[in-house]
Amino acid sequence: MSDLIRVILLGIIEGITEFLPISSTGHLLIAEKLGLGMRSDLFNVGIQAGAILAVTLIYWRRLWQLLTQWRDQANRDYLAKLAVAFLITAVLGFIAVKLNFKLPDTVTPIAWALVIGGFWMLGAEAVAARQPDRREVTWTVAVLVGIAQMLAGIFPGTSRSAATIFAALLAGTSNRAAATEFAFLVGIPTMYAATGYELLKVLKNGGAAHEDWSALIVGFVVSAVVAFAAVKWLLGYIRTHRFTSFAIYRIALGIALLLWLPTGG
Repeated sequence: MSDLIRVILLGIIEGITEFLPISSTGHLLIAEKLGLGMRSDLFNVGIQAGAILAVTLIYWRRLWQLLTQWRDQANRDYLAKLAVAFLITAVLGFIAVKLNFKLPDTVTPIAWALVIGGFWMLGAEAVAARQPDRREVTWTVAVLVGIAQMLAGIFPGTSRSAATIFAALLAGTSNRAAATEFAFLVGIPTMYAATGYELLKVLKNGGAAHEDWSALIVGFVVSAVVAFAAVKWLLGYIRTHRFTSFAIYRIALGIALLLWLPTGG
């Protein structure tokens, strides 16, 4: 398999899995085990940036509305809740980094995170289904989404989108579209900040000197295009469907990983 095909496949995997609630970390690890090879930290940052750009473009009208019509009370409250969720993630994430508290990116913890997260999603869907349809994002939702983002960052395989969407659903935003929108909008500054931080680390360590920039550009573009299509599809899908199929997929994938590589190698 040529290196270009490997780069394209990695971009496709990142684009599909970054914002679907199925864990991009888990799928990229599987790709590595299947022979697509490990890439540089800068490459991984680059393809993630492509996915973030895609979701930014999808929500640009909503973002523009919030920023240009901030004098509107509803928009101002929403922006404040986004800011609170982001700050909670940033502060707790900074503390976790300083304490070096993060599980290793190995098969066993990721597999268990997939399985546990899948059952958690099924339970959250059942709880949300019994609640009246509520689109309101409360302060409780904002706080819990911020905490959920941080936890997803230190527990590989959890899935940032799954953690935040279902935190919102359980905390009272029972409308799936509203919960997903808030989770994704919080994710935009969070992931830009995380990507920028990782990029600075790579550049500081001299990782850019030997980077294959053509591969990085191809991966970035592929990830952006695929992520755009994946998120557009997801937003249409959840209007009439629950997240149950994603939960079942996570459980099946996690069990398969535990059986395939029981030692976590």
